[in-house]
Amino acid sequence: MIINKTGLAGNDLYVSGFTWSPTYLVAAGTPILFESGYSCMGRLYEKDIKKVLSNKVPEFLFLTHVHYDHCGSAAYFKKRFPNMKICASQRAHEIIQRGNAVSLMSSLSKYVIPLIAELPEIQNKELITGPFEPFDIDIVLKEEQTISIDEGLSVRVFATPGHTRDMLSYYIPEKKILIATESAGCLGRDGHIVSEFLVDYDAYIRTLKRFSSLDVEMFCQGHHFVFTGKDVEAFFTDSLRAAESFKKHVDELLTREGGTIDTVVDIIKTEEYDSNHGIKQPERAYLLNLKTQVTHLAAKLYGQSK
Repeated sequence: MIINKTGLAGNDLYVSGFTWSPTYLVAAGTPILFESGYSCMGRLYEKDIKKVLSNKVPEFLFLTHVHYDHCGSAAYFKKRFPNMKICASQRAHEIIQRGNAVSLMSSLSKYVIPLIAELPEIQNKELITGPFEPFDIDIVLKEEQTISIDEGLSVRVFATPGHTRDMLSYYIPEKKILIATESAGCLGRDGHIVSEFLVDYDAYIRTLKRFSSLDVEMFCQGHHFVFTGKDVEAFFTDSLRAAESFKKHVDELLTREGGTIDTVVDIIKTEEYDSNHGIKQPERAYLLNLKTQVTHLAAKLYGQSK
């Protein structure tokens, strides 16, 4: 099954806020959150979380990476749930302290507000219009670390630095839930799988193969969908093929266009972004990611980017 709605997805896992960029809540004896979405959506995430937890509060927030659409409401959550521990990688800890990174996230967060406000499921709901706020990482996580949550519930940490260098993924073995967001690619509502390697194609491929070897019954991607049952394995297979196909296509375009990165970016944008008339990420964020991706592949192809 492929789930595209908020609320209970199964096995105590809830999709909170909205599916475009959700917060995932595992309503265990000790509640835990994964991701904190957009900064403007903080109140709506909080409302859904409290609806499920009643008098309880989340005690951990696990962040996969510090892109503005994944860590946006972390500071808001910390204010609302002061005892909650924010968990992320060492690189994430370093990035969130950089003024230029915070400035970029604040700019992108502000840019996306009117786009989110126009969505049918968001209209007439109160969004936070203040700037993106940085936050502290309370617990720095490492590869293969296991965090004990409750008796019979733990979170296993994987370093998966293909999308970003600070990227972590989380596996809950007792529930066979994998929260890996862009580490495994992203199926859009148009049916197209976006290959999300930005900084390391080889690491991204290794990660997809690693995920395929896990016993996973629920997979949470970063946007739109939760996969369950046989659809999990099918997605990993399709995402691997999509990544290999995308790399081949970019390599061919780079060769044809003499290694001119900007020209290749324009061609791909026309092919996959301009042709998508449904819900998609803001153009500015898309182009930042795509240029990083093409530049990385150009470096692999030529030994250095042109």
